[in-house]
Parts: sequence; structure tokens; C-alpha cells
Amino acid sequence: MARLKDYYVSDVAPALMKKFGYKSVMQIPKLDKVVINVGAGEARDNAKVIDAIMTDLAAITGQKPIVCRAKKSVANFKLREGMPIGVKVTLRSEKMYEFVDKLFNVAFPRVRDFRGINGNSFDGKGNYSTGIKEQLIFPEIEYDKIDKVRGMDINFITTANTDEEAKELLTLLGAPFIK
Repeated sequence: MARLKDYYVSDVAPALMKKFGYKSVMQIPKLDKVVINVGAGEARDNAKVIDAIMTDLAAITGQKPIVCRAKKSVANFKLREGMPIGVKVTLRSEKMYEFVDKLFNVAFPRVRDFRGINGNSFDGKGNYSTGIKEQLIFPEIEYDKIDKVRGMDINFITTANTDEEAKELLTLLGAPFIK
């Protein structure tokens, strides 16, 4: 189960230390957390949408998701303060490494016409964000049991200081960036 974490300690960390010339092992960037977010604008009309999304995310991540609620009322969107508008999961340690391994090695290769993920989606501080158009690419989701195809945002939060360090870290962990 902890295959990717062991790989980080044995192969990734020394490679990063050598490439960037760190003097201490504490300077080596590592993956801090992974946040998976599913926005559900249609949840204001149908309350069962949130339950379906929570079931899917729990199956994919192995962790119970939390409901995100609106902070402000917006009349144009027919949205009131406190209404559920999305679901998110924050993964750390073992579950995070399991999810990252599954995402890079199982889910992404199942996307039709997949050539790689965009290498320009870094935020300037070493964090990476990507999106998925459908939850069907995960093996835990059964095609017959879903009510609607939904996408999700996946954010990789690292301890890296620059985008270059973060990209190298994710590449060594197996991220399939477009060449």
C-alpha cells in the first residue's frame, strides 16, 4: 500500500537533493496534501445530487468527504447563504500517496486520447492544479450506478518554493506531464 511513499524516500528525495543541491534533507520538497473538489451548482434544485457526489468521492478516495456551503447569497445564481454547493476531500499521508499512485498509473491512462497533463498549471508557489472531466476514469465507479457524469478539480499542495521544484517532484512521483 505504501509503495509510493517508500519510493519517495528511497528514490525521489535523493534525486531532488542532488539536482537542486539542498544542504539539508528538510529542504527537500514533498507532497503535503491533495485536495479533491467537486462543484455542484445543480444541488440547489436537487438535494440528492450531494449524496451521489459524496458516495462517488468516498469510493474514489477511501475517505469521507465534507459538504461545502455558500458563504454569501448571490441573487443572480439563485443562491442563498448556507446552501450546499460542492463537496471536497483533503487527503494526507498514506491515503494521499495511494490516491496519487492510482490517479497517475490507473485513472489517467483510462482517459480517451490521453497525451499527458498540462505542465503549466502551477500557481507560482509550488502547488499544482488539474481537472478531470468525468469520474468514470476511476475503477471504483461503476458506469451503471452513476446518475450524471461529473468532473472534479484536483490540487496538489507541496512544500516546494518554486514551480520548477514542484514539477520535478511530481514528475519523479509519476505525473504524466505533456512532453
